[in-house]
Amino acid sequence: MLQVNKLYDPFTGGIEQVVKQIAEGLSKAVDMSVLVCRERGRTCYERRHRVTICRAASIGMIGNLPIPIALVSQFRKFAKKADLIQFHMPFPFGDLAWLLAGYSGKIVVWWHSDVVRQKKWMLFYRPLMERFLRRADRIIVATEGHIEGSAFLQPYRKKCVVIPFGVNRRLEERADRYWEQDWMRRKEQKEAEEENDRGLCFLFVGRLVYYKGCEVLIRAFADLKKESRAAHQLVLVGSGPMEQELKELAEKKGIGKAVRFAGAVTEEQLYQEYQNCDVFVLPSIVRSEAFGLVQIEAMAFGKPVINTRLDSGVPYVSLDQVTGLTVIPNQVKELEEAMLYMEQNPAERRRMGERARQRMKQEYREDVMLKRVLKLYQEVLQEKEDRREE
Repeated sequence: MLQVNKLYDPFTGGIEQVVKQIAEGLSKAVDMSVLVCRERGRTCYERRHRVTICRAASIGMIGNLPIPIALVSQFRKFAKKADLIQFHMPFPFGDLAWLLAGYSGKIVVWWHSDVVRQKKWMLFYRPLMERFLRRADRIIVATEGHIEGSAFLQPYRKKCVVIPFGVNRRLEERADRYWEQDWMRRKEQKEAEEENDRGLCFLFVGRLVYYKGCEVLIRAFADLKKESRAAHQLVLVGSGPMEQELKELAEKKGIGKAVRFAGAVTEEQLYQEYQNCDVFVLPSIVRSEAFGLVQIEAMAFGKPVINTRLDSGVPYVSLDQVTGLTVIPNQVKELEEAMLYMEQNPAERRRMGERARQRMKQEYREDVMLKRVLKLYQEVLQEKEDRREE
């Protein structure tokens, strides 16, 4: 089994996390290899957690896309031994490696999101992408919203399979301990006592880039502070090109002391932030945000989620009025009202958090995801055997 993607751990990103979960989670059942690119440098190999990792040589990065010079040759080498190859899309150089190598074996694609912003570039890439999607045996998506909101998947929906993402085991175990020990103790306290002691802590986790909607979040939080007398706090975990601009906006709005930019954090620090918050906010403004893995991480800790009604999988994860609130993207007033609702309705906020945890346990566990992926691999390979017998 070979997985092909842009990058791999320790590069942090939602797709990279999924690639790692599949690679390490299925390594006992499958002879697993991963082919990715280096951000810059020569080709290198490593063996980790029973997974063979090849990082193909790259001359550097343009945006978040590596420019590989050895991907095709390495793909040919690994493809010769592979019974099945899984590509994580969109990744144009992966499509190109398939085409130039002339690979004719079984292909599974995990479609993570549409290409949204680079419309001119899509004029050149789309013919190759369409050819590749026609060739794929199966296309995995994380929610029905990925199909319904996609500009590209409709012709291939018959071979699309929904497999939701799963919270990694370490985070789930930590969330279980928190829920059993700390949350139940807090729940026994009288709501009035707790609410009078402090305001709410709103948490965002992700890269500080345009499509995450952090500017909208800061403006909404500033309006909330004017509306409410409670000592609310906003914590932003992550870094990115908009960090300084967002800090300046918080100061300009007079909420600098109430907004904490935590930057890049360790795994342990991230768990602590999830524990400490009262409400998780994912204010993304365009469908480049296709799922939002951080939603299910917060839900594991029993936190209600405020997300946005994007044409993607985002509102399919945390459900409006059930596990949180869903608002119109890029609308400061709607987001501020949702945050104010969380303050003014503490009992319902807690119930939303409880339902969020239940939903995560039912739909978004790593072991469930891995079982579904392995079953799909087996089905695709069985089709290959059936054709041979015919």
